Amino acid sequence: MQDLLELLKNNPYPGRGIVIGKDRVYYFIMGRSENSRNRVFEKTEDGIRTKAFDESKLTDPSLIIYHPVRAMGPSLIVTNGDQTDTIRDAGDFRKGLMGREYEPDEPNWTPRISAILHADGSFELSILKRGDGRCVREFFCYEGCDAGKGFFLSTYQGDGSPLPSFAGEPIAVTMPEPEAVWNALNAENKVSLYANVGGEVKLFNKNLGD
Repeated sequence: MQDLLELLKNNPYPGRGIVIGKDRVYYFIMGRSENSRNRVFEKTEDGIRTKAFDESKLTDPSLIIYHPVRAMGPSLIVTNGDQTDTIRDAGDFRKGLMGREYEPDEPNWTPRISAILHADGSFELSILKRGDGRCVREFFCYEGCDAGKGFFLSTYQGDGSPLPSFAGEPIAVTMPEPEAVWNALNAENKVSLYANVGGEVKLFNKNLGD
């Protein structure tokens, strides 16, 4: 099991990331462009949404404005794009994602990462990424995990041009407190963090002074 804080501190640009465990879920976004950095998380009735911090500077909203977190009955969906709505509308995690693929942002072809946490503590993670010109859909199902442990999945392995997609299975990591996770993210590139600990939600937004 790796130390999540060290993992984040040593990676200046994992992009967007999901960490899911027994009693908590984290989702963060990072950005390199002005458009990507011009965002905040805002609570909604059933989760959160991304919103432009300065509407006058918003250029292309297609891949940056979405609902990262939504409830589906007693389950919680967490994703890095509008596939959140696809899953919810399908009423099934796998079924919803089988009709989606990676983002059309050549040359990066950003993977779509998704997770669902069920009421019984079991959870699933998925990554949809490009491989040999086709979409590779990977699913990882867990019956649950011990307290203090989680699984980490991000869009990228690190910085680069083009950005290298995450590879391998979700990484088993420690589950530190929300403030420590926020502080471990690269200060220049971090944008927002969603933290759900035992059902209590806290949002961190760099553009709001966090």
